[in-house]
Amino acid sequence: MANFSMVTGFLLMGFSDIWELQVLYGMLFLLIYLVALMGNLLIFTLISLDEHLQSPMYFFLKNLSFLDLCFISTTLPKSITNSLSHSHSISFTGCVLQFFLVISFAASELFLLTMMSYDRYVAICQPLHYEVIMIRETCVKMATVSWLGGGLFGTLYSASTFILPFCRSKEIHQFFCDFPSLFKLSCSNIHIGVDVTLAFGVTLGFLCFISIAVSYGPIFSTVLKIPTTEGKSKAFSTCLPHLIVLIVFITTGITVYLKPPQKSDSVLDPLFSIFYTVVPPTLNPIIYSLRNKDIKISLRKLITWKHLL
Repeated sequence: MANFSMVTGFLLMGFSDIWELQVLYGMLFLLIYLVALMGNLLIFTLISLDEHLQSPMYFFLKNLSFLDLCFISTTLPKSITNSLSHSHSISFTGCVLQFFLVISFAASELFLLTMMSYDRYVAICQPLHYEVIMIRETCVKMATVSWLGGGLFGTLYSASTFILPFCRSKEIHQFFCDFPSLFKLSCSNIHIGVDVTLAFGVTLGFLCFISIAVSYGPIFSTVLKIPTTEGKSKAFSTCLPHLIVLIVFITTGITVYLKPPQKSDSVLDPLFSIFYTVVPPTLNPIIYSLRNKDIKISLRKLITWKHLL
């Protein structure tokens, strides 16, 4: 345990050592964070207030909005603060907490997006049984499994990572506490716990990918059989954005976590991390909800109601 206490904090080096560029990145991240914050808060509020938005699809969208709000708030505020205050520091406890939350929310997002793909499968391929299959209790259980499953995996991954002794440089060449960057700072050659947890995570990710593929195969087959162009367009507009976000989220996450460790730090590492920690929470409100007809109607009602007050 003596080695474990050798490092009491870390330095998040981010994207640049140049002060002017740090400020630029900080302002850019602040803008992105505000967009994500407003978009997800708006969707969460609209679905919570509008009684017409209580179907299973909107229940999952509400969970996704809240999850994305938590996810992006775990990484960007600290990065923005460090960039604008000319500081790089994060405490050991803060790093552990940030690492745990990032892994937990990322895993929960993957599980929830998998549940949402099943919801779309039932809605499009078995529309007559949709209300029977996707009852309120089933949706709550699916969302609960997503949240608890992510929390459990985050706990396992955090425990196996931070039990390693850190006795090298304190500089994390990343804008948040991420595993590949932390792993380089460990002076232990024995990391069985990390390997087992990573293998478990890859297996879960592969199972989620298979489940999504199994759902989307029949979905696209059914959509192509729709006789009207308008019907096909509506179905594809619902499913394709979901699939695109999933592909970006999964592929960039796999690239970051499974690529062979390198001695030198690559500028692509923070860039890939942005694609799975920042891009999905920012784009999800736009591609899932703000293009949705029912959401637009609900937004007009909210604006009109405010004007009448």
